[in-house]
Amino acid sequence: MSPGRAAPRVRVIGAGVLGLCAALAFSEAGAEVEVVERRDGPGLGCSFLAGGMIAPWCEAESAEPVVVELGFEALAFWTETVPVALRRGSLVVAPARDRPELARFARRTSGFERVDGARVAELEPDLAGRFDDALFFPHEAHLDPRAAIRALAARLEASPNVRLRYGAGAAPVADDDVDWTIDCRGFDARREVEGLRGVKGEMLVLQTRDVSLSRPIRMIHPRHPVYIVPRGDGRFMIGATMIENEEAGRVTARAMLELLGAAYTAHPAFGEAEIVETGAGVRPAFFDNLPRVRVEGRRIVLNGLYRHGFLLAPAVARRAVDVALRGADPEAALRATPRGEPRDDDQIRDGHAHRSERQDA
Repeated sequence: MSPGRAAPRVRVIGAGVLGLCAALAFSEAGAEVEVVERRDGPGLGCSFLAGGMIAPWCEAESAEPVVVELGFEALAFWTETVPVALRRGSLVVAPARDRPELARFARRTSGFERVDGARVAELEPDLAGRFDDALFFPHEAHLDPRAAIRALAARLEASPNVRLRYGAGAAPVADDDVDWTIDCRGFDARREVEGLRGVKGEMLVLQTRDVSLSRPIRMIHPRHPVYIVPRGDGRFMIGATMIENEEAGRVTARAMLELLGAAYTAHPAFGEAEIVETGAGVRPAFFDNLPRVRVEGRRIVLNGLYRHGFLLAPAVARRAVDVALRGADPEAALRATPRGEPRDDDQIRDGHAHRSERQDA
């Protein structure tokens, strides 16, 4: 901000993880920020059902390189700026019959250690004897999305230049009384955002005292890979399907069978666990499953985070500030080199080198 210049007025529509990250980024840049959310509180849409894995190296298996690059910023954001994540790494395993799929996962990713059964048992004692080959991604992290939303909202509530409005209804909000409107409505904006589609994701939460895990476990399967994320207090989030379907709320019997079957394969004690929650949400995505920063007059539309909400929200929010307050090119914003992850880490550097070699080949 220039000395003597009035602070820009910014209205953020939507209080999911992206909206809250955008509000924080603009408030820290000196703007007067108002957050408008139609629901009765923050993070009650897709953010409420998220897995919360901050796993850019693992995402390289199926996501475009830009997702991986932007995802590195989330590690610093969720462990330093809003320190709610645990950086304990990710463990990728597969039943013996699916070992070729584990090898394929390794070829498409980097930044991991190939570990044997003894090392698996050292990392996760309750998985001892269950997997004799796995991939350990030591630099990745995970968080409880609901705790992360609470921490973000509390930080914004304590900011003198931020106003939060919940329960605002679904009526459109005018743009003419602010300098910038930041549209972070996700799938709720489908009627106004061209090319936006919904991808359904189903999840469940199990509770058991018979299994203890300290980091996310990704179970590789050629048809329905599943992740198991510890939430603490004996609770585990199991997710998540990806269905080209825009029907929220209903969990199918097929999804329940697949999610429970994968959890049981990881550890039979999950078969006796209590199902304490199920959920299904619709993620916003464009045809290429990549996010967008679109400028429409004095409105900036941030959307299309697909299943990478907590992984991409900090980087996309920061770039919205660059576009609105610093005149950055929105087309180039998501191609910029991320600034959040230290680049002098040997394993990170080696991982990028290996990825570049694969791409050159």
